[in-house]
Amino acid sequence: MASDFPWLTVIGAVPLVGAIAVMIVPHGRAELAKRLALLTSLVTVGLVIAMASRFRSGTPGYQFAEKHEWIPAFGVNYALGVDGIALVLIALATILVPVVILASWHDADPVATTARFGAAAELPPKRPVRTFFALILVLETMMVGVFAATDVFLFYVFFEAMLIPMYFLIGSFGGPRRSYAAVKFLLYSLFGGLLMLAAVIALFVVARSQLGFGTFDIATLATAVKDGQLVIDPVVEKLLFAGFFIAFAIKAPLVPFHTWLPDAAAEATPGSAVLLVGVLDKVGTFGMLRYCLLLFPAASQYFTPMIIVLAVVGILYGALLAIGQTDIKRLIAYTSISHFGFIALGVFAFTTQSQSGSTLYMVNHGFSTAALFLIAGFLISRGGSRLIGDYGGVQSAAPLLAGTFLIAGLSTLSLPGLSPFVSEFLVLVGTFSRYQVAAVLGTLGVILAAVYVLWLYQRAMNGPVAGRARGLTDLNRRELWAVVPLLAVIVGLGFYPQPVLNVINPAVTSTLDHVGTTDPKPTVDTAASVEETQP
Repeated sequence: MASDFPWLTVIGAVPLVGAIAVMIVPHGRAELAKRLALLTSLVTVGLVIAMASRFRSGTPGYQFAEKHEWIPAFGVNYALGVDGIALVLIALATILVPVVILASWHDADPVATTARFGAAAELPPKRPVRTFFALILVLETMMVGVFAATDVFLFYVFFEAMLIPMYFLIGSFGGPRRSYAAVKFLLYSLFGGLLMLAAVIALFVVARSQLGFGTFDIATLATAVKDGQLVIDPVVEKLLFAGFFIAFAIKAPLVPFHTWLPDAAAEATPGSAVLLVGVLDKVGTFGMLRYCLLLFPAASQYFTPMIIVLAVVGILYGALLAIGQTDIKRLIAYTSISHFGFIALGVFAFTTQSQSGSTLYMVNHGFSTAALFLIAGFLISRGGSRLIGDYGGVQSAAPLLAGTFLIAGLSTLSLPGLSPFVSEFLVLVGTFSRYQVAAVLGTLGVILAAVYVLWLYQRAMNGPVAGRARGLTDLNRRELWAVVPLLAVIVGLGFYPQPVLNVINPAVTSTLDHVGTTDPKPTVDTAASVEETQP
C-alpha cells in the first residue's frame, strides 16, 4: 500500500533533526539539551502511533512504501516500506528511546565512575552531555532505517551506520573498560558487515546475469526467486546465505559469535545497553527472517539442522553462564544470549506458531530486558557496585526498586501472565511440532532461567539489609516514569497479545509461503480415532 505522506522518511528524519538541534545547544545548557532530546523522541513516538493506526493489519506485503532513485547505475534505490514484522520492531525502537533518555538523565554528567559503574577511580565522559543525547537520537534514525529499508543495499548502509553512534556511546560514556568493549564490539560487527557486503555484491551480479538488470529491491528479488526467474546455483546460494547469516549471527548474537556482548553490555551505560540488547541485536534475528529466508530459501532449509543445534546450545550455554555470574549487568547480558537462542530456534523451525512467537519474542524481550537493565542501573548508581555480593536486603531499604526489579526478573524467566511467556510458549510449541528434541532441550532453558533470576533476587533483594544496601534511596519520580510504562506493557501483552499477533501473522504466513513450507500435519487422524471409539 503506497501512501502520499512519506511516513517512514519523516519518522527517521525527526530524530536526526533533533540531534542537530541538541548539538547546537550552548555548552553550559545541558538541561536544555536533555529536554530537547526527550521532546524529539516523544514526537517520533507520536508519528509512529499515527502511522500504525493507518496500518492494515490483515494485509501482507509492504505498506507506506517509498521509492526514489539513489544510484541508478547500480540499481540502488532509497526504498522504504513496512510489513507487520518491521512495524512492531520500529514501534519497539521508538518507544524505548524516550524511556532511555528519561532513565539516563544523569548518565552522561561528569560524575565519578563509582556512582555509575562501581569502579574506584574517576572516569569522566570523554564528550559533552549534549553529545550523549544527540548520539541516541542519531541511533534512533538508524534503527528506523534498518527496519524500514526494502532495498538490500540501503539496508546494508543502515546496518553498518548503526555501529557509529553505538561505538561512541560505549567508548565515550561507558565504564572503566569502555575502550576495550567498544573496539571489540566494532571489530566483530565490521567483520560480519564485510562478509555481508561481499554477499550483497555477489547477489547483485547473479541477479543481473539472470534477470537482465541489476536490482537490490527485496520484493523484486524475492518474487524472482519464488517464481523461478532467479535460480541461484546451490553452492553459490549457500555461500551467499553464509555471508548474510554470519553477519546476522554476530549482530544477534548467536553462540559462538557472542563473546563481544557481555563486555559491551557491562561497560555501556544502562540506557545504551538497553538500545544495544533491546533493539540493535534484534536486527540480526530480523535479518534472518527477512533476508536469509526470502532470498535463499533452499540454503535456509539446508542449514536449518546446524542452526537449530546452535540455537539450543545458545539457550543452555547462555543460561548456565548467567547462573555463574557475579556481575549484575553481565548476568543480564548472558540471559539475553539465551533468549536470542529461543528467537533463532523459532525462526528456523519453519512453523507459523514458532515464527510468530519469534517475532513477538523480539518485542517482548526488548521491553523485558530494558526494564531489567534500567532498574539494575538505578541500583548500581546508588550502591556504586555491579557485584551481586555487595548487596543484601534491598527490598527493605528500597521496596519500589526491589518490587519493580522482581517484576522485570519474573518476565525474564517467562512467568505466565507476563509478555515473554506468550512468545516463548509459541516458539516451543511451534518447534515441538517439527523438532521435538530441540523443543524439549529448549524447555530446560526455562528451568535454568528460574534458577538465575531467583538466585539473583534472593541474594541481592531478600534478607537483612547488608553491604551497599544500607542507606539506599528508593526510586524517584523520574525513574518511575521511565520504568512503570515498560512494566505496564509487559503485563498488558502478557494478558492480551492478540493485537500485536494480528499485525505479525500475515507477514509470517507470507514468509513461510515464500519458503515453500507448511505447518506439519497432526500425526493422529482425529476423525478415524473418533470412529474407533464409537460403539
